[in-house]
Amino acid sequence: MSIAIRGFTGPGFEENAYLVWRPGSGHALIVDPGGQAQDLLAALDSEKLTVDAIVLTHAHVDHVEGLPALRNATDAPIWMHPADLPLYSRAAQQAAMFGLRVGTLPEIDHDLSDGQQLELAGVSFEVRFVPGHSPGHVILYIAEAAAALVGDVIFHGSIGRTDLPGGDFGQLIDGIRQKVFSLPPETVLHTGHGASTTVEHERATNPFLIPQYGGGLA
Repeated sequence: MSIAIRGFTGPGFEENAYLVWRPGSGHALIVDPGGQAQDLLAALDSEKLTVDAIVLTHAHVDHVEGLPALRNATDAPIWMHPADLPLYSRAAQQAAMFGLRVGTLPEIDHDLSDGQQLELAGVSFEVRFVPGHSPGHVILYIAEAAAALVGDVIFHGSIGRTDLPGGDFGQLIDGIRQKVFSLPPETVLHTGHGASTTVEHERATNPFLIPQYGGGLA
């Protein structure tokens, strides 16, 4: 039975949240709920799905602002890497930097860790720790679907910004090479902003990651 991955782009930050489920199972997991809470809830209703878990790739406000509404509606447990707890606890301050407000975030229920193999809502995936955009950033690799949910680690033709608190450019580049480019080349990368891409495409064309003229690898 195949895995369905459906993206939802929210207003403002234009962040992508994802609904992941095994068709026919009646169960789903949500990844990175930002400003799309109502669209996600409508999709759950139309697909007749129950949310078994909400998984966060990281704790920047645009990836967590939908949590209060979704937790209230589904009571689903939340998973996140503990290194991003300081960011998570400062969500209100993050929002204020953009002139926005965010509701009180629920407590994190479960920790994610590097190399962890999880099965949630009937979907098996591997957690890969890729800090640099944030201290506790992870990606979720779903081998059965030949896909990875990569948050803000890498984008189509770009990479996550590293000028925010806890960012580290060298760490991010190393993490992409070790934890993203080690995936099969056909792996579809579902990103936190913009269009999806593939490992093969980014390895060959991403200007931050291809060999640089007159020098070595970035």
